[in-house]
Amino acid sequence: MQAVDTNVVVRYLTADHPQQAARARAIIGEHKVFLSLTVILECEWVLRTAYRFEQRDVIDALRAFCGLPGVRLDQPEVVSTALMLAEQKVDFADAIHIAQAGTNAFSFVTFDRKLARAAQKAGHHYVREA
Repeated sequence: MQAVDTNVVVRYLTADHPQQAARARAIIGEHKVFLSLTVILECEWVLRTAYRFEQRDVIDALRAFCGLPGVRLDQPEVVSTALMLAEQKVDFADAIHIAQAGTNAFSFVTFDRKLARAAQKAGHHYVREA
């Protein structure tokens, strides 16, 4: 199994550099690859900010990539929860924080009132305003 960097995933998803995209597709098609949580986080940020993808398109692309047969995820439950929260307009980094907290702590405390409300609305009642 090989771990892949953000740029490999981005090339695979965007095909903006034909030679690198072909190499990325070969790597991912021929090998099992490991995707760390930090790479997923960075992919979301790059696709949303540098490529200006709409949030829905970013979520769809990441969900499709993470579901490829040869892709193994670091903390798949966290990734799944974070993607679901992001669908409900929660910032993806915050969504990862919330998802990780749900598996490691009894509560997640924030000064971000909007985040706390959105998380609670999504059923994450352990998120509360400080």
